[in-house]
Amino acid sequence: MTASFTIVLDDQEVTAYPGETLWQVAKRAGESIPHLCFKDAPGYRADGNCRACMVEVEGERVLAASCIREAKPGMVVHSAHSPRATQARETVLELLMADQPSRAQSPDRSSHFWEVADQLAVDEAAVKSWLPPRRKAAVNHAAAAPKVSQPDTSHPAMHVNLDACITCNLCVRACREVQSNDVIGMAQRGAAATVVFDFADPMGQSTCVGCGECVQACPTGALMPATVVNAAGQGDSQSQRQVDSVCPYCGVGCQLTYHINDDALAYVEGRNGPANQNRLCVKGRFGFDYVSHPTRLTKPLIRLPGIPKALDSTFDPANPFSHFREASWDEALEIAAGGLMAIKQAQGPKALAGFGSAKCSNEEAWLFQKLVRTGFGSNNVDHCTRLCHASSVAALMECLGSGAVTASFMQALEADVVILTGCNPAVNHPVAATFFKQAAKRGTEIIILDPRGQSLDAYASMSVRFTPGADVSLFNALLHVIIAEGLYNQAYIDAHTEGFEALKQSVAHSTPDAMSALCGVAPDTIREVARRYANAEKAMIFWGMGISQHTHGTDNARCLISLALACGHTGRPGTGLHPLRGQNNVQGASDAGLIPMMLPDYQPVGDSQLRAAFEELWNTPLSDEPGLTVVEVMNAIHAGEVRGMYIVGENPAMSDPDLTHARAALGKLEHLVVQDLFITETAQFADVILPASAWPEKDGTVTNTNRQVQLGRAALPLPGEAKPDWWIIQEIANRFGLGWRYQHPQDVFAEMQQGMHSFNHISWERLARENSVTYPCPAEDAPGQDVVFSDTFPRAGGLAKFAPTRPLPPDEPVDDDYPTVLTTGRQLEHWHTGSMTRRAQVLDALEPEAVASLSPGELNRLGVVPGEKLTITTRRGTITLTARVDDKIPDGMVFVPFAYAEAAANLLTNPALDPYGKIPEFKYAACRLERAAVSQPH
Repeated sequence: MTASFTIVLDDQEVTAYPGETLWQVAKRAGESIPHLCFKDAPGYRADGNCRACMVEVEGERVLAASCIREAKPGMVVHSAHSPRATQARETVLELLMADQPSRAQSPDRSSHFWEVADQLAVDEAAVKSWLPPRRKAAVNHAAAAPKVSQPDTSHPAMHVNLDACITCNLCVRACREVQSNDVIGMAQRGAAATVVFDFADPMGQSTCVGCGECVQACPTGALMPATVVNAAGQGDSQSQRQVDSVCPYCGVGCQLTYHINDDALAYVEGRNGPANQNRLCVKGRFGFDYVSHPTRLTKPLIRLPGIPKALDSTFDPANPFSHFREASWDEALEIAAGGLMAIKQAQGPKALAGFGSAKCSNEEAWLFQKLVRTGFGSNNVDHCTRLCHASSVAALMECLGSGAVTASFMQALEADVVILTGCNPAVNHPVAATFFKQAAKRGTEIIILDPRGQSLDAYASMSVRFTPGADVSLFNALLHVIIAEGLYNQAYIDAHTEGFEALKQSVAHSTPDAMSALCGVAPDTIREVARRYANAEKAMIFWGMGISQHTHGTDNARCLISLALACGHTGRPGTGLHPLRGQNNVQGASDAGLIPMMLPDYQPVGDSQLRAAFEELWNTPLSDEPGLTVVEVMNAIHAGEVRGMYIVGENPAMSDPDLTHARAALGKLEHLVVQDLFITETAQFADVILPASAWPEKDGTVTNTNRQVQLGRAALPLPGEAKPDWWIIQEIANRFGLGWRYQHPQDVFAEMQQGMHSFNHISWERLARENSVTYPCPAEDAPGQDVVFSDTFPRAGGLAKFAPTRPLPPDEPVDDDYPTVLTTGRQLEHWHTGSMTRRAQVLDALEPEAVASLSPGELNRLGVVPGEKLTITTRRGTITLTARVDDKIPDGMVFVPFAYAEAAANLLTNPALDPYGKIPEFKYAACRLERAAVSQPH
């Protein structure tokens, strides 16, 4: 903080700082000034409209609203001891209370409004006693009409009762200024003023994205989680227990608080974590009732003899006993481990493989890869990073020597220019998107490069659509302009990089005019993008799976790295490279070693010196041969090389490309053990199913896309006989003779600190105190480094490397038979294969069916009306689903989310792999679209 000064508050001299309000000074001094329209949280602007926080300033005739009045040196302020201020506050509460439902009938009996009433000792009975009964009256002006508001229950997640609204404007600020969604506003004036959604639409029919920020901001309960309001509209936000944890969905890593009643989850609120500053998205706030879904696994199951291993359309997960029988834990573990051990003894270590999960904790990921390496005896261990950002990690490791981001997404607020390419943050990383929007409002130029449009286009200074699959041609043209026009940073290149001359030669002929024909972007637009990025003092590049999920995904990422290195846009605040990681712990699971060619902390299995350190730590020899990746494992099953698998929290029967091939592989396994929350599509192939723990039921750490290691805490008891994942993995390990004796995830974390330099100075105890620490961290009492590589890179010689690329066509170009590009991805409301979100009532109500999104022109060409059924066919399969119009999709393309088992997008996708990252080409497959045949009634 800058130089302080003093003021006098209630006869006590207190310290204040420039820019602080009187309310903030009082809070630091330990005094609680009542407030209603003000929210003491990041991003909320004080409004000063409710007048509940009035204080008396000596020498001034009128009272001051402490939430907006700035402290000045020498001020003498009277608050708690001021009769004038006290009376003003009480009067405000009495007037507002007069127009409120009674506390007994309130949508929230424990709201902030009633807390303030209690604080000021304003008696509801006394206030109500002098009011006339509510009645309808003839009025001549709308402003004079009595407030009559019917509850709005149109949204499945949120209950709206504007009868409790005090027009404090907090919900408007929450929606417009914090989340930047701009759905909520105020209509009319004076006594007729009212909150509206869009153009006075019901909330459920508005453009609301369901983030729930307005619910968390509302001081009266006018906006409430629907789960805590009864049929009569009465509710109570008071909870018996509150447990702080982390969201289990995307890689943003939002901190949150579970509110628990009777060991059940009542509702969730955002917490002031470093990645979210209280914000959540629709999944993080309303997507947790999957933990109590009726089909939740609560006992181990064993496949019945003679039941084929296949997906059976008649199988009912709620009544699985047509295919499985219940078993004790001892029996299930003996059969699970025994079957795997028998294969190892008969066929050797390479006949076994394991898929871990980015939904598990760091500790569980560590244990799982350790089991595969020391128990199974091979490096055949992988997880969903192979289907997400493996190519990004490959390029980062090659060029920078690190597999993580160089700066957090919060640095976008410091940047002059931000490029977003191959990502749709408002859908995939919604809370991160709020900070991009705020950066744009502050003056940051957002440049979006993508084949598809997106909602962030409204905040972009340039939104450039390019030909699907033509990423490298566009990026090389940008590099050509930067080099040809001398826009590169020669001093930075000389001091921090190698290979620039080879890069110059590789892009010498990639002129904007030459590349325009390939990428579909006008040459002048290419030049403008290159100049804006290169000429910025501080610039960042963010990318998503639109970059990584290609057969040229590693080349795509290499190009982006070269752009940053050429312009010196790394290592300083407001600069950097950031692949937005997908799963909540895909960064941490990768760091912990769930990668077939890398030991923890990305140490190659073939490096004898590095491997020796782990052999000493684990007291066992380790294989020096890189293991098989996800798709390679499936191919090896078909080849008879892999015979048994242990899969924890992954669903390859939905997430792998070319599902017909993947499902056939699972059906060929001699022994499959699946550990999960539900009988997923993958679990239907299992010999043994082990009931595991959901994230709200476990303690453990996760690492988000910002490199922030965060502590999750158990809030709910395990259902039935379900067990913690770390315990189950340990039990399997001990049946392989490993003799593990961990008592708690904290014991595992302590071992991880011995093997992972990235965890230096980050202890469990520190995380328990601070909740989050960024790695790398230079000391136990120092914050972690938000921006890295200011001086050197973790490569030989300390230099980053330019990696030249050349444009290559997609593996499967469109042709006359398959003329349309199929691309796949996520929806805002659903996550990956839908195992959790499609069992969350609110989320499934918001997006209940599989859809294919197409441009208006494409629908017209097909003669299909939105809402009608559409058939999509590729060389691998056919699905039928509902057509949806989306003007952000270009002609010649169709987008399909992959969360719907009834129309599984990955029946269509191409399993061709990037040669470096071994990631499949999910973002480009040639397909044919047809109007679905309408079945005629008999």
